Amino acid sequence: MKVQLLFILTFLFSSNIGMTQSIDPDDSFTIELGLPNSFSNQPFKEIMQGLVCVSPYYQYAFKNGLAIGAGTHYSYFAVNEFSLPSAVYGGMHTLAGFLKFSHEKFWGERFGTDIGIKFGYAYSMIKTDALTTQGTLLNVIQSSYIEPVIGLILSSDEANSYRLTIGYPFYGFAFKPWAIGVDSQLGYEESQFNRISSFLTIGFGYTHYFNGKSTNAD
Repeated sequence: MKVQLLFILTFLFSSNIGMTQSIDPDDSFTIELGLPNSFSNQPFKEIMQGLVCVSPYYQYAFKNGLAIGAGTHYSYFAVNEFSLPSAVYGGMHTLAGFLKFSHEKFWGERFGTDIGIKFGYAYSMIKTDALTTQGTLLNVIQSSYIEPVIGLILSSDEANSYRLTIGYPFYGFAFKPWAIGVDSQLGYEESQFNRISSFLTIGFGYTHYFNGKSTNAD
């Protein structure tokens, strides 16, 4: 699946080589789609398997390149039943609202960057068969949400562009097995539960510029 994603990104970034104008960013709408991969919290990395991360948002860029935006963040992690002594089925849906501050600028005919940070508040909703057995239909965890992001942009015309996106979301809670209904430390040390949950997301995005303006690249 990752190979297919890289192929799609390569196609998008190579399909408009003849472009002679660049975008002068203004207000825009972007949607990003990525694959999440856990890193820091070892139990979270081994027990939860990232499947999708989606982030639609509105952004306004000023003439100096500084930009401000707002949007939503959604991710889904499934329980890796093969990592547990007894299979547990279910997953974790996380929904966050955020503000975004960044610097968005086109550096040539077609290429631009959007480097910034998203921050807001998240609700992580965990539903598993183990929790249901214990009488808990939904385990809801509230936390902060922070995500440094980098976007490498390729414009197709003055109103549209595609981007390679790299993000590193931090959810402000430490994942523990009992969050999914497992009453055991599963051999982990107590200290391994103290690190907040975070993951790397690599994907692609599409941006539409509502007041698309181009500058000649002579």
